[in-house]
Amino acid sequence: MKLLIIEDELSLNQSMVEFLSASGYVCESVFNFNDAVEKIEVYDYDCIVLDIMLPGGSGLQILKYLKQNNKTDGVIIISAKDSLEDKIHGIELGADDYLTKPFHLSELSVRVAAIIRRKKFQGNSVITLADIEIDTVAQSVKINQQTTELTQKEFQLLLFFVINKNKVISKNAIAEHLWGDDMDIASNFDFIYAHIKNLRKKIVTAGGEDRIRSIYGVGYKMQLP
Repeated sequence: MKLLIIEDELSLNQSMVEFLSASGYVCESVFNFNDAVEKIEVYDYDCIVLDIMLPGGSGLQILKYLKQNNKTDGVIIISAKDSLEDKIHGIELGADDYLTKPFHLSELSVRVAAIIRRKKFQGNSVITLADIEIDTVAQSVKINQQTTELTQKEFQLLLFFVINKNKVISKNAIAEHLWGDDMDIASNFDFIYAHIKNLRKKIVTAGGEDRIRSIYGVGYKMQLP
């Protein structure tokens, strides 16, 4: 799961990135309005953590942009303002949740996870398709009812395939999803090949069916019912 942190306070921005990265998310961060707009124009995110007061503009303008362009990124507003009016206005513009500063990072993580469950998995924390069972909260996987140990990247890759089941996913999309701003390290795609190879092996070893198909010259897709 990929997040965008939009917060101009350096220490808070870094704290959120560190905490959420440790929770298994791929995090990108910006500190002002213009950089935020550049990001959301080009990329899609599973959830955006959005401060209202930003250098160069307002987080509410970013919410308007997302709505006008039919973007489906989840959004949680974080703000020092605690007025009912601000909360209502943010929700009306498309925000999914509102958290008032100061807050505990653990609460932010729980709320982000809840937004992603609602957006991607109809509120369910456990996804079951064919012989695959994924617990998005525990970040655990069962293949053919057998607990299967995956690395963090393998887990994110499997979840990405399941979310996009039966769709062809380009190598660039996979690299950007798994590495975010650091995707240049995967420019030759060797990292992707290695992760997919290991994931396939673990699925088959657990008695599951290898449903990942290589689409020549394009990327991959996972065939699921």
